[in-house]
Amino acid sequence: MNETIVSMQGICKSFPGVKALDNVHFELRSGEVMALLGENGAGKSTLMKILSGVYTRDSGSVEIFGQQCGDLTTKQAQALGVAIIHQELNMCPHLTVAENMFLGREKKKGFMIDMKAMEAEAAQILGDLKIDISPSEMVGNLPVSKQQMVEIAKALSINAKVLIMDEPTSALTAKEIDELFRIIKRLRADGCGIVYISHRLEELQHIVDRVTIMRDGQYITDMNFKDATMDEIITHMVGREIKEKFPRVECQKGEKIFEVKNLNAGHLVRDINFSVYAGEIVGFAGLMGAGRTETTRAIFGVDPKTSGELIVDGKTVTVNSPMDAIKAGIVLAPEDRKKDGLCTKLPIRENIALPNLDLLCNGLGVVSKKKEDDMCAKAVKDLHIKTPNVEVDAGSLSGGNQQKVVVGKWLARDSRVVIFDEPTRGIDVAAKVEIYNLMNQLKQQGIAVMFVSSEMPEVMGIADRIIVMCDGRITGEVMARQTTQAEILTLATQFENKFAEDAV
Repeated sequence: MNETIVSMQGICKSFPGVKALDNVHFELRSGEVMALLGENGAGKSTLMKILSGVYTRDSGSVEIFGQQCGDLTTKQAQALGVAIIHQELNMCPHLTVAENMFLGREKKKGFMIDMKAMEAEAAQILGDLKIDISPSEMVGNLPVSKQQMVEIAKALSINAKVLIMDEPTSALTAKEIDELFRIIKRLRADGCGIVYISHRLEELQHIVDRVTIMRDGQYITDMNFKDATMDEIITHMVGREIKEKFPRVECQKGEKIFEVKNLNAGHLVRDINFSVYAGEIVGFAGLMGAGRTETTRAIFGVDPKTSGELIVDGKTVTVNSPMDAIKAGIVLAPEDRKKDGLCTKLPIRENIALPNLDLLCNGLGVVSKKKEDDMCAKAVKDLHIKTPNVEVDAGSLSGGNQQKVVVGKWLARDSRVVIFDEPTRGIDVAAKVEIYNLMNQLKQQGIAVMFVSSEMPEVMGIADRIIVMCDGRITGEVMARQTTQAEILTLATQFENKFAEDAV
């Protein structure tokens, strides 16, 4: 235990126009959880993709279990005991749990796949981890949290002794996070070395032994977690002290900008009524499955409404599709930015221009290159998007910069209502502050700002007013500065009271 099992020295890696890693070194010991920290774009994921064989380094050395490694492939890395669980889970939804766990290395009986043997071994691994999932269950039917557990079981099925976890808790509830931490502690006790990448710094105290900090593609420092304060860690990450994690701007509450009346859409949007005024930010709190995201999708016209009225600036608007919402001045930065907010294979320029062609085209439908250049340049400058140019594919950006592109495309419009769904999920502490400042900027401009967040301190720190949902209903409304986490949690679990009343 505590022997060095991974040593990476002088690692360099460049992509077109970007030096992602510059002379980085990194070490991991057996039986430890090492937090790899840094802002979005610091190079954390790139370094781990080199270790797991996804990328080839330009220079430097990699040693795993004392063995010098050349240009690793993913299969070679797996054979050495290295497994990576990516932030975006790589599961095949149409295959079973067992089929996913043994994908590419299926057990065979003669020329046929031995499904029975795979399910038996999968059941044993899942049982050892105390994960209650059937090997024959279709992965597409599992929630994200369970898919995460399947990825861990898959890693153990190849006898992984180096496990890399990239933002593993970004889509998990508190209870699911506790279960994940239980498994991590079990693996650590068995001698597994775990690299833990996360922007949710409050989690580190529960599982982390040491931290390695990167910034702008370079190694900054490593230290024992118990010897560092959170402020020190953040200062090393961003290169400066962040004085205020939740910057708040005070504004005079103005006129009513947006009103939702009797909105119903499916079983998770039931009789929703609320208003948003100029000069305020309204946060939506609740547990997973409360109906917050479903409410934003119904408002934006993604999901069909069964009833309800939307009023913008005193006028009722008809929204049956996202295009209707955009024309009415309602825009949404969605929860899953890669799936619903970006065309990841297209450059930043086209991502920003696509929803704004009506503003960029002349009467003949020809795009004005100057207008497009000006719009993109303004978005990059105003939101501090880190990119060498706007021709870079959006999918190659860090999570925080992808979020900024999603937001940037809407700021070019004269939008009256801006909805953010989990706007800071998977982005670093400095990028979070920039998103908060952006919300404050919109608030000062008299735009109605709504945002959904699963992080209680964030909702209480940024929102002026908080609407709490549970089981598809609004169960309470509180002023952020006059409430407590306990009060919000009580409102967020109101369905338990409802069941109790029904039983009487």
